[in-house]
Amino acid sequence: MKTLGIIGFGQFGRLAAATLADRFDIGIYDAQLGDADIRSAGFSPLPLEKAAACDVVLLAVPVQVLERLILDIAPMVRPGATVIDVASVKMLPSRWLSDHLPAATHIVATHPLFGPQSAARDGLAGRQLVICPIRGEQHLKVAALGEELGLRVRITTAEEHDREMAYVQALTHLIGRSLSAMDIPDESLKTQTYQHLLDMTGLIGNDSFELFTAIQTMNPFARGVVDEFVAQARELLAKTDT
Repeated sequence: MKTLGIIGFGQFGRLAAATLADRFDIGIYDAQLGDADIRSAGFSPLPLEKAAACDVVLLAVPVQVLERLILDIAPMVRPGATVIDVASVKMLPSRWLSDHLPAATHIVATHPLFGPQSAARDGLAGRQLVICPIRGEQHLKVAALGEELGLRVRITTAEEHDREMAYVQALTHLIGRSLSAMDIPDESLKTQTYQHLLDMTGLIGNDSFELFTAIQTMNPFARGVVDEFVAQARELLAKTDT
């Protein structure tokens, strides 16, 4: 059985560990957790150097600290290993992985288009996994595994991913977090459209501001989409004053 080192044992790291436990010999490293915390979840803690030396290394840390982590593990990753990230933006992480990891390393950039909470509650079937091949052919095995788990797999480029996510994530999260900050009420006289807004606000309101910041600032296409939305909103309101 191949070894899988998961670096980062937050919500997504825990979901990945639980999902893949019967397919890999899993070890966990998390700089913020003690070994007892990892053992209590049913997994084996590893020091960073051993987690980074596994057959497959999954980087499940916030994108803001991802480049530093890649630099740290680069001397530890063994030739022929596969390194996978799960960041919600792809162009910057893909460049960091390609630039800093040894040439003999297989690199697969991924973005699971679902939250750990909803996946843990409702399962993985039908949810979407985006895969961006960076180096080597191991993305084909990752895609096959995703399909075995019931995921809808899409293989694309990091640039195309970020172009689409500028609308799908940056715009949606801006609207959702703005509505969450307004604390919009669940009115009795509501339309189905308003219910959709409430549902979106509830989902996005649970995401961290760290994730929001990454989506808005680390996707090179996000600012243009967001600025256009704000400009269009202002223009519409201005027309009502004429």
